[in-house]
Amino acid sequence: MQDADRRTLTLYKDARTLERMRAGLLGAYVDAFARQLIDQGYARPSIRYSLQLVADFGRWLMQRRILVSRVTPESLSGYLRDRTRRGHFRPGDASILRRLRNLLAEQGIVVEDPPIAPTAVEQLETEFRYYLERERRLAPATVFHYLEFARRFLAQMVPKGEASLAHVQAADVVDFVQREAARLHHAKRAKLMTTAVRSFLQYARYRGLIEADLKPSVPAVANWSMASLPRALSAVELQRLLASCERGTAVGRRNWAILLLLARLGLRAGEVTALTLDDIDWAAAELCIQGAGVSANRLPLPHEVGAALADYLRDGRPACTSRRVFVRMRAPTRGFKSSSAVSTVVRRALARAGLDPAHHGAHLLRHTVATQMLRQGASLAEIGELLRHRSPQTTMIYAKVDLDLLRPLALPWPGGVS
Repeated sequence: MQDADRRTLTLYKDARTLERMRAGLLGAYVDAFARQLIDQGYARPSIRYSLQLVADFGRWLMQRRILVSRVTPESLSGYLRDRTRRGHFRPGDASILRRLRNLLAEQGIVVEDPPIAPTAVEQLETEFRYYLERERRLAPATVFHYLEFARRFLAQMVPKGEASLAHVQAADVVDFVQREAARLHHAKRAKLMTTAVRSFLQYARYRGLIEADLKPSVPAVANWSMASLPRALSAVELQRLLASCERGTAVGRRNWAILLLLARLGLRAGEVTALTLDDIDWAAAELCIQGAGVSANRLPLPHEVGAALADYLRDGRPACTSRRVFVRMRAPTRGFKSSSAVSTVVRRALARAGLDPAHHGAHLLRHTVATQMLRQGASLAEIGELLRHRSPQTTMIYAKVDLDLLRPLALPWPGGVS
Protein backbone atom coordinates (compact mmCIF):
# COMPACT_ATOMS: atom_id res chain seq x y z
CA MET A 1 0.00 0.00 0.00
CA GLN A 2 1.37 3.42 -0.95
CA ASP A 3 2.04 6.06 1.71
CA ALA A 4 -0.74 8.32 0.39
CA ASP A 5 -3.24 5.42 0.64
CA ARG A 6 -2.24 4.75 4.25
CA ARG A 7 -2.64 8.40 5.15
CA THR A 8 -6.08 8.44 3.50
CA LEU A 9 -7.21 5.65 5.86
CA THR A 10 -6.00 7.60 8.91
CA LEU A 11 -7.70 10.89 8.08
CA TYR A 12 -10.54 10.13 10.48
CA LYS A 13 -10.52 8.37 13.84
CA ASP A 14 -13.78 6.69 12.94
CA ALA A 15 -13.35 4.72 9.70
CA ARG A 16 -17.11 4.87 9.15
CA THR A 17 -16.82 8.61 8.34
CA LEU A 18 -14.80 7.85 5.22
CA GLU A 19 -17.16 5.02 4.34
CA ARG A 20 -20.16 7.37 4.47
CA MET A 21 -18.37 9.80 2.14
CA ARG A 22 -17.61 6.98 -0.29
CA ALA A 23 -21.33 6.16 -0.40
CA GLY A 24 -22.32 9.60 -1.69
CA LEU A 25 -22.77 10.72 -5.29
CA LEU A 26 -19.11 11.74 -5.53
CA GLY A 27 -17.91 8.90 -3.31
CA ALA A 28 -16.13 7.08 -6.14
CA TYR A 29 -13.66 9.99 -6.37
CA VAL A 30 -13.09 10.63 -2.65
CA ASP A 31 -9.95 8.50 -2.35
CA ALA A 32 -8.31 9.92 -5.49
CA PHE A 33 -9.11 13.45 -4.36
CA ALA A 34 -7.72 12.80 -0.87
CA ARG A 35 -4.51 11.31 -2.30
CA GLN A 36 -4.07 14.37 -4.52
CA LEU A 37 -4.37 16.72 -1.54
CA ILE A 38 -1.96 14.58 0.48
CA ASP A 39 0.60 14.60 -2.35
CA GLN A 40 0.35 18.41 -2.53
CA GLY A 41 1.19 18.77 1.15
CA TYR A 42 -2.15 19.84 2.61
CA ALA A 43 -2.58 19.44 6.35
CA ARG A 44 -5.02 16.87 7.71
CA PRO A 45 -7.66 19.44 8.87
CA SER A 46 -7.63 21.05 5.41
CA ILE A 47 -8.09 17.66 3.71
CA ARG A 48 -10.98 16.74 5.99
CA TYR A 49 -12.68 20.07 5.29
CA SER A 50 -12.19 19.58 1.54
CA LEU A 51 -13.71 16.10 1.63
CA GLN A 52 -16.67 17.36 3.65
CA LEU A 53 -17.18 20.09 1.07
CA VAL A 54 -17.13 17.49 -1.71
CA ALA A 55 -19.70 15.37 0.14
CA ASP A 56 -21.95 18.40 0.62
CA PHE A 57 -21.59 19.31 -3.05
CA GLY A 58 -22.57 15.73 -3.96
CA ARG A 59 -25.79 16.01 -1.91
CA TRP A 60 -26.54 19.35 -3.60
CA LEU A 61 -26.15 17.71 -7.03
CA MET A 62 -28.46 14.86 -6.04
CA GLN A 63 -31.15 17.28 -4.87
CA ARG A 64 -31.08 18.96 -8.27
CA ARG A 65 -30.72 15.67 -10.14
CA ILE A 66 -27.49 16.78 -11.79
CA LEU A 67 -25.32 13.92 -13.04
CA VAL A 68 -21.61 13.97 -12.19
CA SER A 69 -20.83 13.95 -15.91
CA ARG A 70 -22.84 17.18 -16.20
CA VAL A 71 -20.89 19.13 -13.58
CA THR A 72 -19.96 22.44 -15.18
CA PRO A 73 -18.34 25.66 -13.95
CA GLU A 74 -21.90 27.01 -13.75
CA SER A 75 -22.81 24.14 -11.40
CA LEU A 76 -19.92 25.09 -9.12
CA SER A 77 -20.99 28.74 -9.13
CA GLY A 78 -24.61 27.82 -8.35
CA TYR A 79 -23.59 25.65 -5.41
CA LEU A 80 -21.25 28.32 -4.02
CA ARG A 81 -24.03 30.94 -4.23
CA ASP A 82 -26.34 28.62 -2.33
CA ARG A 83 -23.62 27.88 0.22
CA THR A 84 -23.08 31.63 0.71
CA ARG A 85 -26.80 32.18 1.32
CA ARG A 86 -26.72 29.47 4.00
CA GLY A 87 -23.75 31.21 5.64
CA HIS A 88 -21.39 28.27 5.13
CA PHE A 89 -19.04 29.76 2.53
CA ARG A 90 -15.33 30.01 3.35
CA PRO A 91 -12.50 31.51 1.33
CA GLY A 92 -10.94 28.68 -0.64
CA ASP A 93 -14.18 26.78 -1.32
CA ALA A 94 -14.12 27.75 -5.00
CA SER A 95 -10.52 26.56 -5.33
CA ILE A 96 -11.38 23.18 -3.77
CA LEU A 97 -14.28 22.63 -6.16
CA ARG A 98 -12.23 23.67 -9.20
CA ARG A 99 -9.61 21.15 -8.16
CA LEU A 100 -12.34 18.49 -7.88
CA ARG A 101 -13.68 19.27 -11.35
CA ASN A 102 -10.15 19.14 -12.79
CA LEU A 103 -9.81 15.67 -11.28
CA LEU A 104 -13.09 14.61 -12.85
CA ALA A 105 -11.92 15.97 -16.20
CA GLU A 106 -8.57 14.14 -15.92
CA GLN A 107 -10.44 10.88 -15.35
CA GLY A 108 -12.73 11.54 -18.31
CA ILE A 109 -15.86 11.81 -16.15
CA VAL A 110 -16.76 15.31 -17.28
CA VAL A 111 -16.05 16.65 -20.73
CA GLU A 112 -14.59 20.11 -20.99
CA ASP A 113 -16.44 22.55 -23.20
CA PRO A 114 -14.80 22.79 -26.62
CA PRO A 115 -12.35 25.69 -26.62
CA ILE A 116 -13.50 28.88 -28.27
CA ALA A 117 -11.76 29.35 -31.58
CA PRO A 118 -9.05 32.00 -31.24
CA THR A 119 -9.43 35.27 -33.07
CA ALA A 120 -7.11 36.08 -35.95
CA VAL A 121 -5.04 38.32 -33.68
CA GLU A 122 -4.78 35.65 -30.97
CA GLN A 123 -3.68 33.12 -33.57
CA LEU A 124 -1.03 35.54 -34.83
CA GLU A 125 0.24 36.05 -31.26
CA THR A 126 0.50 32.27 -30.83
CA GLU A 127 2.42 31.87 -34.08
CA PHE A 128 4.76 34.73 -33.11
CA ARG A 129 5.44 33.00 -29.79
CA TYR A 130 6.30 29.74 -31.59
CA TYR A 131 8.66 31.71 -33.84
CA LEU A 132 10.44 33.28 -30.85
CA GLU A 133 10.72 29.96 -29.00
CA ARG A 134 11.57 27.59 -31.85
CA GLU A 135 13.25 29.71 -34.48
CA ARG A 136 14.91 32.41 -32.38
CA ARG A 137 15.35 30.17 -29.30
CA LEU A 138 14.90 33.11 -26.95
CA ALA A 139 14.75 32.73 -23.19
CA PRO A 140 11.22 32.35 -21.70
CA ALA A 141 11.44 35.74 -19.95
CA THR A 142 12.40 37.43 -23.23
CA VAL A 143 9.54 35.74 -25.07
CA PHE A 144 7.14 36.92 -22.36
CA HIS A 145 8.20 40.56 -22.75
CA TYR A 146 8.24 40.45 -26.56
CA LEU A 147 4.69 39.06 -26.56
CA GLU A 148 3.57 41.73 -24.11
CA PHE A 149 4.62 44.53 -26.45
CA ALA A 150 3.52 42.73 -29.62
CA ARG A 151 0.07 42.33 -28.05
CA ARG A 152 -0.12 46.06 -27.28
CA PHE A 153 1.08 46.89 -30.79
CA LEU A 154 -1.60 44.72 -32.36
CA ALA A 155 -4.30 46.10 -30.07
CA GLN A 156 -3.55 49.61 -31.29
CA MET A 157 -2.94 48.76 -34.93
CA VAL A 158 -5.86 46.34 -35.44
CA PRO A 159 -8.41 47.11 -32.71
CA LYS A 160 -11.22 45.16 -34.44
CA GLY A 161 -9.40 41.85 -34.00
CA GLU A 162 -8.44 41.37 -37.62
CA ALA A 163 -4.87 40.32 -38.31
CA SER A 164 -4.37 42.55 -41.35
CA LEU A 165 -1.35 44.84 -41.04
CA ALA A 166 -1.28 45.99 -44.66
CA HIS A 167 -2.42 49.49 -43.69
CA VAL A 168 0.34 50.04 -41.10
CA GLN A 169 2.84 52.73 -42.11
CA ALA A 170 6.07 54.06 -40.67
CA ALA A 171 4.25 56.99 -39.02
CA ASP A 172 1.99 54.54 -37.18
CA VAL A 173 5.02 52.70 -35.83
CA VAL A 174 6.65 55.93 -34.67
CA ASP A 175 3.44 57.07 -32.94
CA PHE A 176 3.13 53.74 -31.13
CA VAL A 177 6.73 53.79 -29.92
CA GLN A 178 6.43 57.38 -28.69
CA ARG A 179 3.23 56.63 -26.76
CA GLU A 180 4.69 53.47 -25.21
CA ALA A 181 7.96 55.17 -24.26
CA ALA A 182 6.03 57.93 -22.49
CA ARG A 183 3.98 55.29 -20.63
CA LEU A 184 6.97 53.21 -19.53
CA HIS A 185 8.97 56.04 -17.93
CA HIS A 186 12.12 53.88 -17.96
CA ALA A 187 14.83 53.84 -20.60
CA LYS A 188 15.62 50.15 -20.16
CA ARG A 189 11.98 49.08 -20.58
CA ALA A 190 11.59 51.44 -23.52
CA LYS A 191 14.61 49.91 -25.20
CA LEU A 192 13.18 46.42 -24.65
CA MET A 193 9.91 47.62 -26.17
CA THR A 194 11.59 48.91 -29.34
CA THR A 195 13.56 45.66 -29.70
CA ALA A 196 10.32 43.68 -29.38
CA VAL A 197 8.56 45.85 -31.97
CA ARG A 198 11.44 45.44 -34.43
CA SER A 199 11.33 41.69 -33.93
CA PHE A 200 7.60 41.57 -34.54
CA LEU A 201 7.81 43.76 -37.65
CA GLN A 202 10.55 41.52 -39.01
CA TYR A 203 8.33 38.48 -38.39
CA ALA A 204 5.30 40.20 -39.96
CA ARG A 205 7.28 40.92 -43.14
CA TYR A 206 8.61 37.36 -43.18
CA ARG A 207 4.99 36.15 -43.02
CA GLY A 208 3.95 38.54 -45.77
CA LEU A 209 1.62 40.50 -43.50
CA ILE A 210 3.34 43.75 -44.46
CA GLU A 211 5.15 44.55 -47.68
CA ALA A 212 7.45 47.39 -46.65
CA ASP A 213 10.35 46.92 -44.27
CA LEU A 214 9.13 48.94 -41.27
CA LYS A 215 11.91 47.81 -38.96
CA PRO A 216 14.11 50.88 -39.65
CA SER A 217 11.19 53.16 -38.78
CA VAL A 218 11.30 52.13 -35.11
CA PRO A 219 12.93 55.07 -33.26
CA ALA A 220 16.03 54.31 -31.24
CA VAL A 221 16.03 54.83 -27.48
CA ALA A 222 19.06 56.57 -26.02
CA ASN A 223 21.38 53.98 -24.54
CA TRP A 224 22.51 55.12 -21.10
CA SER A 225 23.73 51.72 -19.96
CA MET A 226 27.09 53.18 -18.88
CA ALA A 227 25.61 56.22 -17.16
CA SER A 228 25.49 54.87 -13.62
CA LEU A 229 27.44 52.45 -11.49
CA PRO A 230 25.86 49.09 -10.71
CA ARG A 231 24.14 49.13 -7.33
CA ALA A 232 25.87 46.68 -5.00
CA LEU A 233 26.20 45.91 -1.29
CA SER A 234 29.48 46.36 0.52
CA ALA A 235 31.13 43.35 2.11
CA VAL A 236 29.88 44.45 5.55
CA GLU A 237 26.33 44.95 4.27
CA LEU A 238 26.35 41.57 2.56
CA GLN A 239 27.43 39.92 5.80
CA ARG A 240 24.60 41.69 7.64
CA LEU A 241 22.14 40.47 5.02
CA LEU A 242 23.25 36.84 5.28
CA ALA A 243 23.39 36.96 9.08
CA SER A 244 19.75 38.06 9.17
CA CYS A 245 18.58 34.68 7.86
CA GLU A 246 16.81 32.55 10.49
CA ARG A 247 18.38 29.19 9.75
CA GLY A 248 16.63 27.36 12.61
CA THR A 249 13.39 26.96 10.66
CA ALA A 250 12.52 25.15 7.43
CA VAL A 251 11.69 28.46 5.72
CA GLY A 252 14.94 29.94 6.99
CA ARG A 253 17.00 27.04 5.65
CA ARG A 254 15.33 27.41 2.27
CA ASN A 255 15.92 31.17 2.17
CA TRP A 256 19.53 30.75 3.34
CA ALA A 257 20.23 28.43 0.39
CA ILE A 258 18.55 30.89 -2.01
CA LEU A 259 20.56 33.85 -0.69
CA LEU A 260 23.85 31.94 -1.01
CA LEU A 261 23.11 30.97 -4.62
CA LEU A 262 22.52 34.64 -5.38
CA ALA A 263 25.38 36.05 -3.31
CA ARG A 264 28.11 33.49 -4.10
CA LEU A 265 27.30 32.41 -7.67
CA GLY A 266 25.41 35.46 -8.97
CA LEU A 267 22.46 33.44 -10.24
CA ARG A 268 19.48 35.27 -11.68
CA ALA A 269 16.17 34.99 -9.84
CA GLY A 270 14.70 33.04 -12.75
CA GLU A 271 17.61 30.58 -12.66
CA VAL A 272 17.07 29.92 -8.96
CA THR A 273 13.34 29.43 -9.57
CA ALA A 274 13.93 26.97 -12.43
CA LEU A 275 16.62 24.93 -10.61
CA THR A 276 15.65 21.25 -10.35
CA LEU A 277 16.95 18.38 -8.26
CA ASP A 278 18.47 16.90 -11.42
CA ASP A 279 20.54 20.06 -11.95
CA ILE A 280 22.67 19.33 -8.87
CA ASP A 281 25.62 17.04 -9.53
CA TRP A 282 26.76 16.18 -6.02
CA ALA A 283 29.58 13.89 -7.15
CA ALA A 284 31.18 16.55 -9.35
CA ALA A 285 30.17 19.46 -7.04
CA GLU A 286 28.54 21.29 -9.94
CA LEU A 287 25.29 23.03 -10.79
CA CYS A 288 23.74 22.86 -14.24
CA ILE A 289 22.12 26.21 -15.07
CA GLN A 290 19.69 26.12 -17.96
CA GLY A 291 20.20 29.04 -20.34
CA ALA A 292 18.27 30.45 -23.26
CA GLY A 293 17.21 27.90 -25.87
CA VAL A 294 18.97 24.56 -25.46
CA SER A 295 22.20 25.90 -23.97
CA ALA A 296 23.23 25.07 -20.41
CA ASN A 297 26.11 26.13 -18.17
CA ARG A 298 27.88 24.15 -15.47
CA LEU A 299 29.06 26.09 -12.43
CA PRO A 300 31.24 24.86 -9.56
CA LEU A 301 29.28 24.33 -6.35
CA PRO A 302 31.19 25.91 -3.45
CA HIS A 303 31.21 23.96 -0.19
CA GLU A 304 29.23 26.62 1.68
CA VAL A 305 26.48 26.68 -0.96
CA GLY A 306 26.39 22.90 -1.26
CA ALA A 307 26.10 22.52 2.52
CA ALA A 308 23.21 25.01 2.58
CA LEU A 309 21.40 23.14 -0.21
CA ALA A 310 21.94 19.77 1.48
CA ASP A 311 20.70 21.14 4.81
CA TYR A 312 17.54 22.49 3.19
CA LEU A 313 16.85 19.36 1.14
CA ARG A 314 17.39 17.11 4.15
CA ASP A 315 15.65 19.09 6.90
CA GLY A 316 13.63 21.85 5.25
CA ARG A 317 12.07 20.89 1.92
CA PRO A 318 8.59 19.37 2.32
CA ALA A 319 7.87 16.05 0.62
CA CYS A 320 6.19 16.64 -2.74
CA THR A 321 6.13 15.43 -6.33
CA SER A 322 7.74 18.58 -7.76
CA ARG A 323 11.31 18.27 -9.08
CA ARG A 324 11.99 21.94 -8.41
CA VAL A 325 14.61 22.52 -5.71
CA PHE A 326 12.77 25.42 -4.11
CA VAL A 327 9.09 24.93 -3.34
CA ARG A 328 6.35 26.59 -1.36
CA MET A 329 6.21 25.68 2.30
CA ARG A 330 2.42 25.89 2.42
CA ALA A 331 0.02 23.76 0.41
CA PRO A 332 -0.22 23.31 -2.45
CA THR A 333 3.43 22.33 -2.21
CA ARG A 334 4.94 23.11 -5.60
CA GLY A 335 7.68 25.17 -7.22
CA PHE A 336 7.58 28.95 -7.16
CA LYS A 337 5.10 30.36 -9.65
CA SER A 338 7.54 33.05 -10.82
CA SER A 339 10.94 34.56 -10.07
CA SER A 340 9.29 37.34 -8.05
CA ALA A 341 9.21 34.90 -5.10
CA VAL A 342 13.03 34.89 -5.06
CA SER A 343 13.15 38.69 -5.11
CA THR A 344 10.68 38.68 -2.22
CA VAL A 345 13.12 36.55 -0.21
CA VAL A 346 15.82 39.17 -0.84
CA ARG A 347 13.56 42.11 0.03
CA ARG A 348 12.53 40.56 3.33
CA ALA A 349 16.14 39.74 4.20
CA LEU A 350 17.15 43.34 3.51
CA ALA A 351 14.36 44.58 5.77
CA ARG A 352 15.44 42.24 8.59
CA ALA A 353 19.04 43.42 8.22
CA GLY A 354 17.97 47.08 8.32
CA LEU A 355 19.36 47.74 4.85
CA ASP A 356 17.67 50.10 2.39
CA PRO A 357 19.65 50.14 -0.88
CA ALA A 358 18.31 51.83 -4.00
CA HIS A 359 17.50 48.42 -5.52
CA HIS A 360 15.84 45.66 -3.46
CA GLY A 361 15.50 42.77 -5.91
CA ALA A 362 17.53 39.63 -6.44
CA HIS A 363 19.67 41.36 -9.09
CA LEU A 364 21.25 43.43 -6.31
CA LEU A 365 23.21 40.35 -5.20
CA ARG A 366 24.27 39.57 -8.77
CA HIS A 367 25.78 43.05 -9.00
CA THR A 368 27.39 42.53 -5.60
CA VAL A 369 29.11 39.33 -6.78
CA ALA A 370 30.54 41.08 -9.85
CA THR A 371 31.70 44.13 -7.90
CA GLN A 372 33.45 42.02 -5.24
CA MET A 373 35.15 39.90 -7.89
CA LEU A 374 36.48 43.01 -9.60
CA ARG A 375 37.80 44.43 -6.32
CA GLN A 376 39.56 41.14 -5.65
CA GLY A 377 41.40 41.35 -8.97
CA ALA A 378 39.20 39.31 -11.31
CA SER A 379 39.17 40.33 -14.97
CA LEU A 380 36.03 41.41 -16.79
CA ALA A 381 36.27 38.23 -18.86
CA GLU A 382 36.20 36.11 -15.69
CA ILE A 383 33.23 38.06 -14.35
CA GLY A 384 31.37 37.65 -17.63
CA GLU A 385 32.05 33.92 -17.62
CA LEU A 386 30.69 33.42 -14.09
CA LEU A 387 27.62 35.58 -14.73
CA ARG A 388 27.11 33.95 -18.15
CA HIS A 389 26.82 37.23 -20.04
CA ARG A 390 26.15 36.65 -23.72
CA SER A 391 27.81 39.95 -24.69
CA PRO A 392 31.07 41.48 -23.34
CA GLN A 393 29.27 44.84 -23.46
CA THR A 394 27.07 43.70 -20.59
CA THR A 395 30.10 43.10 -18.39
CA MET A 396 31.74 46.42 -19.36
CA ILE A 397 29.51 48.32 -16.93
CA TYR A 398 31.58 46.91 -14.05
CA ALA A 399 34.71 48.57 -15.42
CA LYS A 400 33.45 51.81 -13.86
CA VAL A 401 33.82 50.34 -10.39
CA ASP A 402 37.58 50.68 -10.96
CA LEU A 403 37.19 54.43 -10.51
CA ASP A 404 36.89 53.93 -6.75
CA LEU A 405 40.07 51.85 -6.77
CA LEU A 406 42.00 54.44 -8.76
CA ARG A 407 41.05 57.56 -6.76
CA PRO A 408 43.56 56.96 -3.92
CA LEU A 409 46.34 56.80 -6.55
CA ALA A 410 45.44 60.10 -8.22
CA LEU A 411 48.02 62.87 -7.80
CA PRO A 412 46.84 66.24 -6.43
CA TRP A 413 46.13 68.90 -9.06
CA PRO A 414 49.11 71.29 -9.39
CA GLY A 415 48.42 74.54 -7.58
CA GLY A 416 45.51 73.12 -5.59
CA VAL A 417 41.86 73.93 -6.11
CA SER A 418 40.74 77.56 -6.00
